Amino acid sequence: MSEMSFEQMLEESFKTIRNGDVVEGTVISVKPDEIVLNIGYKSDGIITRSEYTNDNNLDLTTVVNVDDAMTAKVIKVNDSEGQVLLSYKRLAQEKGNERLKEAFENQEVLKAKVVQVLNGGLSVVVDEARVFIPASLVSDTFEKDLNKFKDQEIEFVIIECDPHKRRIIGDRKQLLVKEKAKAQEELMSKITVGDVVTGTVKNITNFGVFIDLGGVDGLLHISEMSWGRVENPSKMFKVGDEVKVFIKEINDNNKIALSKKFPEENPWNGASDRFAVGNVVSGKVARMTDFGAFVELAPGVDALLHVSQIAKEHIEKPSDVLKVGQEVEAKIVEFREDEHKISLSIKALIAPEEADEEVSDVDIEAVAEATEE
Repeated sequence: MSEMSFEQMLEESFKTIRNGDVVEGTVISVKPDEIVLNIGYKSDGIITRSEYTNDNNLDLTTVVNVDDAMTAKVIKVNDSEGQVLLSYKRLAQEKGNERLKEAFENQEVLKAKVVQVLNGGLSVVVDEARVFIPASLVSDTFEKDLNKFKDQEIEFVIIECDPHKRRIIGDRKQLLVKEKAKAQEELMSKITVGDVVTGTVKNITNFGVFIDLGGVDGLLHISEMSWGRVENPSKMFKVGDEVKVFIKEINDNNKIALSKKFPEENPWNGASDRFAVGNVVSGKVARMTDFGAFVELAPGVDALLHVSQIAKEHIEKPSDVLKVGQEVEAKIVEFREDEHKISLSIKALIAPEEADEEVSDVDIEAVAEATEE
């Protein structure tokens, strides 16, 4: 047998590697965009930035140090420069895919950072393996702008896993639905009609405000916002406001009706003294009809000033002499506490005898009719 040359012996001393092999090595050099490994082969192994991470701006010197031990996958042996091209990312992705497969089979809840906001949803990364969360599965409510999730850590479950087709789908919505259902069950077991609670304004409509009570929404109807008249809920509330309310009703479908009309704040409390017949009061004209003007004496307390009681002379309609918002002074000529009805007269201050003769039940009945509208 002929003796081997030194070069042949050196060649034989190196291990043999092939594309796809997993190798271990030691870092001998690090640049911002490249890592060089001693892998016990005749050529060093090279990991470029793109084969280390999906972050194109990552400075590799901030995450890897000389003498660090690393494991990587061989993607090309003996390239044009005589080096071995390695991939840390692809090996991590394979491990990540296995991790996701296990999570899919076990329905495990995962937590990961949103690395990219796409037109149709969000992209998160678990151990270098990408998961796509469609926009429809990001939340249990419509999200107009998904950008608010950028760089945020979110929880989700895997509902579809096919790494070979690069199709791994996540779902955050079902977790939120379960969480809210649990919160609703807990809250509904604690609250009863009459409880005073504090919530946060979640949505505003022209008929009322939806308030989050801590996992369950309650409706504060426009008619329950104040003892006075409310024209537009958006003028009283804005999204995010904290509101103190009490539970007025809980129906069979767990729908909660709320109210801010606390009984102790009822403006009709003590009204028999403040608005007794004969008292002279001041108020603002709140609205008008053809038969009279309604004067707000206090928030939630309106009185009717009949057209026949506005002036000594005949008036065709209230708007001929009055306007909404105008301050007027009048005498209370009729008071029905049980019905919350009050009748006024300016004429009684000008010509008391004439006014007394003309005041009749017609005025009070008009109050009843108009107040119920």
